Amino acid sequence: MAEARLASGVWVSAYLARLGLANIPAYVVAHGDDTAGAVLVKCARLDGSAQLYAREWDFETDIRSWQTVADGSEAEIDEAIRRQRGFDPDIWVIEIESRDGRTLLGEEGLG
Repeated sequence: MAEARLASGVWVSAYLARLGLANIPAYVVAHGDDTAGAVLVKCARLDGSAQLYAREWDFETDIRSWQTVADGSEAEIDEAIRRQRGFDPDIWVIEIESRDGRTLLGEEGLG
């Protein structure tokens, strides 16, 4: 059974609220399409490194789960985001600041 999908803008708002409750600073770096824009999450570890997350389909289970799609210097991650936005200007980009890399992605309630 396919999972239900929230409008992107609704999901982003809920995610930012949840991060705020966990005292994890987060910012919308790029506002994508409110209805169907994909979401990228950059986690800046505040040491010059970062990770980039995106949801990817698992065709066997028909579930979209969060996967690390890039890990490296912040400059490398920012370039990966720039390239992706060049292909898809409707993408949302959320930036988190977390020394320990905590994103809350994949935790219950953030499918």
